[in-house]
Amino acid sequence: MKTIIAACSQNLSGSRASIQTALRTLLAVPWPSQRDVGSALQLLAVLQWVLSFLLLGIVSLLLLIYLLFTSLWLIPVLYVAWIIFDWDTPEKGGRRLPCLRRWTVWKHFRDYFPVKLVKTHDLSPSHNYIIGSHPHGILCVGAFCNFITGSTGFEELFPGIRPSLTTLAGNFRLPLFREYLMSGGLFPVTRRAIGYLLSQKGTGNAVAIVIGGAAESLSCRPGVTTLILKNRKGFVRMALRHGAFLVPSFSFGENDLFRQVVFEEGSWMRSIQRRFQKMMGFAPCLFYGRGLTSCRSRGFLPYARPITTVVGEPLAVPKVENPSRELVDRYHELYISALLKLFNENKTKYGLSESDELHIL
Repeated sequence: MKTIIAACSQNLSGSRASIQTALRTLLAVPWPSQRDVGSALQLLAVLQWVLSFLLLGIVSLLLLIYLLFTSLWLIPVLYVAWIIFDWDTPEKGGRRLPCLRRWTVWKHFRDYFPVKLVKTHDLSPSHNYIIGSHPHGILCVGAFCNFITGSTGFEELFPGIRPSLTTLAGNFRLPLFREYLMSGGLFPVTRRAIGYLLSQKGTGNAVAIVIGGAAESLSCRPGVTTLILKNRKGFVRMALRHGAFLVPSFSFGENDLFRQVVFEEGSWMRSIQRRFQKMMGFAPCLFYGRGLTSCRSRGFLPYARPITTVVGEPLAVPKVENPSRELVDRYHELYISALLKLFNENKTKYGLSESDELHIL
């Protein structure tokens, strides 16, 4: 009996010693610093955004198709019926959720790069505005962060102005993705949707349009500031029809977020990209950024490069129901002049040299 008691006592002592050793080892391990936790949250915020825009639409579509062949087939049937009933909502003001702009996740998203919004002139709530957003980049990070999220303080800098952002109309045909886009204040880049915002929602509306679109993304790469704008005049015509003031904006650093494999004009890969763009509305780009585990690895996340979006001076536009081609051309030239002025006055402040020029095609 004494032998058994002694053995048990020895085991308990050994267990206590093992536990104490484990606790000392655990306490010796350095805990993540506040900076490390902040960096991890920023990375996760960017990851969820990239995955949402690249995969949410197609994954939702595939999931609904799969459910059609299961016992849950009624769910996709009812949702498709809802989409048919709700088909025109994106072009009639959408369903914005103001609380979405205030999500804490967007502050972490902003701080990852970081993104900054700079105001140069006031915007009066007694007018409506079309904000030209340049350049397109790969994923329009600056436009999204400044005009959709409230993380950079747009509503504080421009009190009384309600910003919204337009995107490809095809995105609003994808299940669930359309609800996600509308809740954030995105709208189709169509005449009907833009006209509704500028005519049925009173004043104080600012509709941001990434004018260069998919064609501009094909030439996006670090150190290059080329815009597709010379023959893009539809936004000027819309501004004249509704008397909306034109406002240029430029996101310095947007083209530095990814590296892209750029195919030369005339190559067979470039022609495939052009044809795909005409059919689908967007151009397939071969790009890469940083990986999830290290900034030195390659992946699909953007590099952490600062983005500064400068909003320029509004250009007063008269309301003309049927503007002539000459009038459209005139205000288009005035807009380009205002954009060039904005770029040249701010380029050396936000990472470019005095010799850098803005090329407009």
